[in-house]
Amino acid sequence: MGPVVAAIVALLVGAGAGAGGFYAYNKSKEKGGQNKADEIIRKAKHEASELVLNAKKEASNINDKAQREENDRRKEWKKTEERLIERETLLDKKLDQLDKKSEKLRAQESEIEELKGEIREIRTKAQEKLEKIAGLSKADAKEKLMQMTEKDIKHDLAELVIKEQKALRENADDTAEAILLTAMERMSSEVTADRTVTSLKLPDDDMKGRIIGKEGRNIQALQHATGVDVLVDDTPGMVVLSSFDPIRRQVARYALERLMKDGRINPSSIEDAVAKAEREIEKEVMRAGEDAAREVGIVGIPSEILHLLGELKFRTSYGQNVLLHSIEMAHIAGMIAKEIGADVNITKTAALMHDMGKAVTHKIEGKHADIGAELAKKFGMNDRVVHAIAAHHDDVEPTTPEAIIVKIVDSISAARPGARNISAENFAERMRALENIATSFPGIDKAYAISAGREVRVIVEPKTVDDLSALKLARDIADKIEATMQYPGVIKVNVIRETRAIEYAK
Repeated sequence: MGPVVAAIVALLVGAGAGAGGFYAYNKSKEKGGQNKADEIIRKAKHEASELVLNAKKEASNINDKAQREENDRRKEWKKTEERLIERETLLDKKLDQLDKKSEKLRAQESEIEELKGEIREIRTKAQEKLEKIAGLSKADAKEKLMQMTEKDIKHDLAELVIKEQKALRENADDTAEAILLTAMERMSSEVTADRTVTSLKLPDDDMKGRIIGKEGRNIQALQHATGVDVLVDDTPGMVVLSSFDPIRRQVARYALERLMKDGRINPSSIEDAVAKAEREIEKEVMRAGEDAAREVGIVGIPSEILHLLGELKFRTSYGQNVLLHSIEMAHIAGMIAKEIGADVNITKTAALMHDMGKAVTHKIEGKHADIGAELAKKFGMNDRVVHAIAAHHDDVEPTTPEAIIVKIVDSISAARPGARNISAENFAERMRALENIATSFPGIDKAYAISAGREVRVIVEPKTVDDLSALKLARDIADKIEATMQYPGVIKVNVIRETRAIEYAK
């Protein structure tokens, strides 16, 4: 045990020595920390005192600034208060002035009322004196004055009416002529001179035999199916279709063209070709009616009437196409209706439909005007449209402005130069005569008859005819026209002299 005890003792002694050394070290370290802490505290107190001083200075500056701002605000408030006091004083003065003016006005109103009373009293006395002098009461005098005034006015009005009626009579013809001529010049269509026959060219002589068929069966079948006379021997190399019904002629033409193109011609193929042609014509008829209504600008026309209008495309009257005639009439009638204040839509509709009875005159007995009016009434058209259609040939007395316009325009469209074949020949002859008269004078370069023969435009040679001679030439041409021609209205002679100077820069 001796060595063990010695070892333990040695350990204890060593531990005690270490503990003593550690204690001594802690003591010395604690003393150094205390000094350092004291130093930090001193520095902190110094910095704190500086911060306090700075805060006091800043607080003092803020206080001074706030004091100055407060003083400035007090000064502003004082000034504002002074201004308000001054304004209040002015308002008080103005109120006093207004009160004085109101009192003055009340006094003046009282004076005015007194003056009014005096005036009424004076007027009453004056009226009584006048009634005594004139021997009439106020009511009697008023009535007598009214009678005298009415008599004078009636006389003046009668003179004015007579004067206006005279002026209207003097200007009515010129005004009507200007309206009609303007409408006619703005709308004029070409003549379509359809006849009662239609010709088709044969591709070869063999085709003629096919059309005739064995023992004439094919040509008989074609005539039976279409109701058209087919002539193949009258004109060499041609087939002539003859019928007074233009729609039947069109069906026969379409069918025959189809058969000649196909080459197979027999009774069965003829029936098929005619059926197809009829369908094509039906479509063309409806399309023509719709196009006519669209061109004129009328909407809401029943399809039955459109069909009748379309049939007019294939009908003529004295060589004038009836549908083109109706379209032309609708345009001119609309222009005239607008000029005189009539109903434009009613007038256009009646003008477009006025001849639709001609589409069925071969089916229904009666005049085309009566038939057209009945059809228009049947399909629900306006009563004024029905009346205008019925009255356009004087079968019924026209009683509305629209009916009168349709009647007049029908005559204009049918009788204007170039509308129908007979008129076209006379028109062309008159135009040539005008130009020949103009060119018969010396110095004339060219002459043109224009505006449906109402004007002849003469172009002279500027080297031969001077300005003064041009004036005399116009008078001479006009005198010769008056002496040698018969014509309605007035013909304008327009002599034109033009000089041109031309050079070239090289």
